[in-house]
Amino acid sequence: MYALLKKEINSFLSSLIGYIVITVFLLTVGLFMWIFPGDSNVLENGYSNIDGLFVVAPWVFMFLIPAITMRSFADEKKSGTIELLLTRPLTDLQIIASKYLAGFILVLFSLLPTLIYYISVHFLGNPTGNIDTGGMWGSYIGLLFLASAFVSIGIFASSITENQVIAFIVAVFLCFFSFIGFDSISGLDLFGTVDTLIMSLSVNEHYISMSRGVIDTRDVFYFLSVIGIFILLTKTTLESRKW
Repeated sequence: MYALLKKEINSFLSSLIGYIVITVFLLTVGLFMWIFPGDSNVLENGYSNIDGLFVVAPWVFMFLIPAITMRSFADEKKSGTIELLLTRPLTDLQIIASKYLAGFILVLFSLLPTLIYYISVHFLGNPTGNIDTGGMWGSYIGLLFLASAFVSIGIFASSITENQVIAFIVAVFLCFFSFIGFDSISGLDLFGTVDTLIMSLSVNEHYISMSRGVIDTRDVFYFLSVIGIFILLTKTTLESRKW
């Protein structure tokens, strides 16, 4: 399993697209936080915080993570190596876990440089260090959980097709719908008292809750459930090849 995990990470980092994806993420977030005018701009905000990062990052992740995960199974199917992979002395869950962890680690690589933004705001504060560090770490944890959920969605989308472009489009749609789709549906007048239940299915709802700096077990359970569901769906997809 470790060998497969290492292979997946090396495969991504050895390709130009890997560095392009990470660079685009950092550049996009940096532009919104430091250059483009608006509520996310640190210099215009007047407060020493990096809340703009946690507002912009989920939207960028909707495209970044599908770009990372789109080749995980789709490329194996297209090249015909999926059969060889499935004959290895690994269970389907171990194979899926290896690809899932590789995707998450790559997202983590892209997120680590954003700590520079925290250091910058730390010294820009008046007085120096006047920043809610506890709230920031809570927001980072929420962002990691959100990224984890998106990676599981991306892995599933890649498992249902051998076309990387289709895998990317499906993953973007599922990430987008899970993030704000339920919010939009709950805003309709069709469901009455069920609105609260529908709202509780929204990734954005639980992400916002964790971004306040309070780690609620209900939010953690929700994200773990989403991850588990899509990993099981991926496993079912792989097993369907044997039927």
